Amino acid sequence: MANGTVAAVDLGATSGRVMLGHVGPNELRLEAVNRFANTPVQTPGGLHWDALGLYQSVLEGLAQAGRLQPGLAGIGIDSWAVDYGLLRGDRLLGTPFHYRDSRTAAGVAAVHERVPFAELYAENGLQFLPFNTLYQLEAEHADGLLELADRALLVPDLIAFWLSGAQRAESTNASTTGLLTLGSEPRWNDSLIERLGLPRRLFAPLVQPGERIGTLLPQVASATGLPASTPVIAVGSHDTASAVVAVPMTDPDAAYISCGTWGLVGVELERPVLTEASRAANFTNEGGVDGRVRFLHNVMGTWLLSESVRSWQQDDPSVELLPLVAAAEAVTGPVAVFDANDPRFMEPGDMPARIAAWCTEHGQPVPASRAEYVRSIIESLAEAFARAVRAASELSGKTVRTIHIVGGGSQNALLCQLTADHAGVPVQAGPVEATALGNVLVQARAAGLVSGDLESLRA
Repeated sequence: MANGTVAAVDLGATSGRVMLGHVGPNELRLEAVNRFANTPVQTPGGLHWDALGLYQSVLEGLAQAGRLQPGLAGIGIDSWAVDYGLLRGDRLLGTPFHYRDSRTAAGVAAVHERVPFAELYAENGLQFLPFNTLYQLEAEHADGLLELADRALLVPDLIAFWLSGAQRAESTNASTTGLLTLGSEPRWNDSLIERLGLPRRLFAPLVQPGERIGTLLPQVASATGLPASTPVIAVGSHDTASAVVAVPMTDPDAAYISCGTWGLVGVELERPVLTEASRAANFTNEGGVDGRVRFLHNVMGTWLLSESVRSWQQDDPSVELLPLVAAAEAVTGPVAVFDANDPRFMEPGDMPARIAAWCTEHGQPVPASRAEYVRSIIESLAEAFARAVRAASELSGKTVRTIHIVGGGSQNALLCQLTADHAGVPVQAGPVEATALGNVLVQARAAGLVSGDLESLRA
């Protein structure tokens, strides 16, 4: 195996980063070259992502990567799921909507009128989330926008298109649209697409993690200083798919929690679980690298903490999360444990007020201080995580003896400990940058810097 370096573009729902991944015999090392905020933009027409600002930050990060490492073996992009940009030719038709925009609800009833949810689950294996791509596309259809579009590219596919000029759909993220067939060789579900009345032209040819998408466009090479021959490589472009690659699961009896804005809680399987019990529990079957299935459930995640801090900062700009978590560790009395997945917590807004309302409605004590709010949130997340792990085990038949928490949430020692307490099994924390590591590993294997299956990459 040779030494080499790849660039991982990792876009999260609140922040993004461009990382260099240095890979060689007995070496796997990350180097951050650009970190930037990902701040949604509220307009009279709805809540949007600043896609152009993100792309500019990506270009700046790649330029810095090129200055530090002139020869890159590849560039890979991952991001959050479900959201997309509509294109007519090469032109973006408006800024992509944010999945938390309220318009998504309008598409749910229309989709389920054509395809009842039980039938839909049998087709795509996805849990019900009102912002799944097929519901968003139905909302676009009602607005008449789909008639103008030639393509709908999910966010990492859109960035890859702007870098390479190639319009492709990476399969792990495409699995979150609800429009793929299930199985080891995913393909667009043409019959479902037709049944929903969606234009087939919207859906680009599929690529698998490790396939080359293209090389840099001349203008991108000029803007970044990188050679035009630099390959853009498909990775597990759903950030959770990349994160799961880097979960150090040396024991097969393990569950994972990819914990950031969302907490993605589940197990890795060879085949999907499509039972009625799985559908009722709202578990999802999403595509993983090397044909694996990510059988998991979405929990609201550290969004509850970040949105609470944002609310408090409006009155007191000095409020910061880390001191609040430290204060929460010192809370000794009982605090409310609320339903972290209650839909009222989905949209941006005054999170502490919503938590207080939930507590009042359910006869639980309303937190009396910010420290108690934070303790209540972390206790509630830990209980939700533990409950999801138990459900994943029961529904899949997979024994769970260890839970791996990766991502930013793995730095929250209180959350990790309380999850272990609620679940009754050990928790292993880290790596923090699991998504970027998984992105790097898939690229490195494609470039011949490492070899082997997922277990080898994890080792």
